Amino acid sequence: MNIPDDLKYTKDHEWARVEGNIAVIGVTDHAQQELGDIVFVELPDVDDEVTAEDTIGSVESTKAVSDLYSPISGKVVEVNEALEDNPGLINTSPYTEGWMLKIEISDAAELDDLMDAGAYKDLVESEEN
Repeated sequence: MNIPDDLKYTKDHEWARVEGNIAVIGVTDHAQQELGDIVFVELPDVDDEVTAEDTIGSVESTKAVSDLYSPISGKVVEVNEALEDNPGLINTSPYTEGWMLKIEISDAAELDDLMDAGAYKDLVESEEN
C-alpha cells in the first residue's frame, strides 16, 4: 500500500497535497484498491464553493458507488478533465495522474485536522483488523 509522506489524509480516504494556497485532492491508493475498477467520477464544477467534510462528488466502480468528501474548505479552481474519458487513472495513478480537483484553500487551519502519513497508515491497519 502506497502512502506518500508529503500528503495529508482524511478518515474517508481522500488525500490533499498542499501547493501554496491550493490543495490538490484525490482518493488514496487504499481507497482505489477497495473500490476496484473505477468506471465513472462525478466532480464539482470550477468556481463551486466547498466545505470541509461535505460531499463533493462520487466515484463509481464495478463494486459500488462511493461519495467523495472535501478535506478542506475553499473554491474549486480546477478539475481533472482527463478523468471524464479515463476514470481508471485513479486506479493506476491515484497520487499523480489520477488527482481529482484543486481547491483554493479558504482556511489553512483546517489542514491541522487532517492526518499525516503515519496516522493514516494506522487508520487503514485498524480498519483491516
